[in-house]
This record gives sequence, C-alpha cells and structure tokens, in this order.
Amino acid sequence: MEKSKIIAATRSNEELLIAAKSKAEIIFMLAPNIADIKEQAELVHKAGKKFFIHLDLAEGIGKDAYGIRFAKEQGIDGIISTRTNIIKMARKEGVFTVQRFFIVDTHSIDTTIESAKASKADMIEIMPATVYKVVKKLKSELEMPIVLGGLLETEAEVLEALSGGATAISTGKRELWL
Repeated sequence: MEKSKIIAATRSNEELLIAAKSKAEIIFMLAPNIADIKEQAELVHKAGKKFFIHLDLAEGIGKDAYGIRFAKEQGIDGIISTRTNIIKMARKEGVFTVQRFFIVDTHSIDTTIESAKASKADMIEIMPATVYKVVKKLKSELEMPIVLGGLLETEAEVLEALSGGATAISTGKRELWL
C-alpha cells in the first residue's frame, strides 16, 4: 500500500487478470476455490503484487488451521475473514490477516473495536466504505491499518475515504483500479 492506495477486489479469473495488470499492489480474491488458488497466486506474484483470499468464501478449503496451512502452501500472502477465530488461527500460522467488519449502527462500532482487539488482526476492513466517518474513532482505539471497501463509485469518493483516514480502499470497480 506504499504506492497505490487501491486494493483490487476480484471475484473471477477474468477480473484477476485485469487486476494483475493494474496499478493495485494488493489483490483480494473474494471467490476463491481450492482448484485455482495456486495458479492465481503465481499469476499475481509474477505481476509483483500480493494475493489475499477471503477464506470465509473459499470453496473446498476448510475454515480451520489445516485450511489456512493449505492456503499458505499454495502461495497466498494473506487471508480475509469476518471471523475472529480464523484470524487468530491464521496469525498463529504466520499468515497476514485482514478482518472484515460491517458497520450498520453505532453498536457495531463498539463490537468492531472489541473483536479487532481480541483477534489482533494485522489490518481491518470496514464495509461499506462510506462509513469513513467512523474511521477517526476506530483509529483512536486501534493501532492498525484500516481498509474501506464497498459502495465506492467515483474517484472523488475514493479520495474522500482516504482523506477521512483510511489507509487504503478495496474495490471491485475496475475503473478505480487504474
């Protein structure tokens, strides 16, 4: 995230190919499956980028320490999960972690703080990205990078989220990957 503040969020091999050619330094695969991740990780690494999979949504990969170990052996650089227990297991395995949270009300802000402190994730992702207004509160309580994702439509919204305190944004909107 040093050069590019945009993380490419992909769901298909077609999108992954486009993201690999983009300026994004990190690629999130949101619909991974056991048959493709090794090849996908190699493709992303050849492009000089980091490859993260959303473990909660992975097909054919166990949501346990063995599944995390398997994914690591396939060459992933990190995992994304909403589950505190998966984040803790991945950290034990030495895998970079992104814990994803959905902010829907003020109570979910407190829950996010408690869960992030418990999991000790390397980074958190807050969805939807338009909640950048709560980033300042989260940053005052947590000492980790914050990625905002979802519902960003324009470059102006990306800039607004970044200027609001987000470390980076993740988006499936190809026009914003540039």
